Amino acid sequence: MGNRVAGVCYVKVDGAQLEVKGGLECPINNRKREAIVASAGVAGFKETTVVPYVKLTAIFTADFPKEKISAATDMTITAEYANGEVYTLSDAFLANESAAKGEEGEIELEFNGMRGRWQ
Repeated sequence: MGNRVAGVCYVKVDGAQLEVKGGLECPINNRKREAIVASAGVAGFKETTVVPYVKLTAIFTADFPKEKISAATDMTITAEYANGEVYTLSDAFLANESAAKGEEGEIELEFNGMRGRWQ
């Protein structure tokens, strides 16, 4: 019996499931560390907070919830990976610019939020 580690993923926005075309990305860490380099080498590191996020490519269906996604500032985004891992993003909002691409029928989305948690 094999272990499924990749494949179909599911994303829900406030309970409404989106059609995910491809990439799904969520951070596994909540802190970023960068080395502080001095003349003698690495002196230590600095630590900054990583913004919790969910990035995905969705199919731009006729019932795509574009008004809700573009206006809401307190969504709950649930991302379920093919391996069973689930990431929940709370108090989420659409970050950056998103545009529907007619040629491929897709839309790139990036949600940022106040809290991200792996379950």
